Amino acid sequence: MAKKQAQAADVKSDKGPNPFTRLARYVEDSKAELRKVTWPTLKETRKATLAVLGFVAVMAVILGLVDLGLSVLIKSILS
Repeated sequence: MAKKQAQAADVKSDKGPNPFTRLARYVEDSKAELRKVTWPTLKETRKATLAVLGFVAVMAVILGLVDLGLSVLIKSILS
């Protein structure tokens, strides 16, 4: 309980007029959060990248076919 009150007091003091203190606190908190992050392995990153590239390729083909079909349809309507 005392820790939460101390944190609440810190938050109130951070809203004071000194922006440099608030910036320093923000940077420290950001570093602490980045230490908690579980970063993906190289294998996981490659797998996710290939999945995204595969999805983009499939969507490009689908959209290309739709565009081609609509172009043919418009040309047939206009001529």
